[in-house]
Amino acid sequence: MTVIYGINNCDTVKKALKWLKNNEIEHTFYDFKKQELTPELLTSFVEKSGWANLLNKRSTTFRNLPAEIKDNLSEENMFNAVMEQPTLLKRPLLAINEQLHLGFKDASYQELFDNA
Repeated sequence: MTVIYGINNCDTVKKALKWLKNNEIEHTFYDFKKQELTPELLTSFVEKSGWANLLNKRSTTFRNLPAEIKDNLSEENMFNAVMEQPTLLKRPLLAINEQLHLGFKDASYQELFDNA
């Protein structure tokens, strides 16, 4: 099953969803604004991609974090921060075949689904 995680008003997520629709790829959209990010789901993301890849340090949400969190990016601090503000995650997150793919590019999605 293909699941795409993100927020509906993110331009990159919109592009990814449009690509999936145009290529007739069955998928489920998990909107962090409407569906709760569970500790189990976040743990699975971290296990598959690691914090260094998952955390969107260029986001407004990250820039607005208190200095004590940004200056101490421990796993516990990041876990708690992301649970409170899932928009700290890069978007979109595409789960397919037990793998997690970060971001969206036409060519990378095409290659991914051509090889599926």
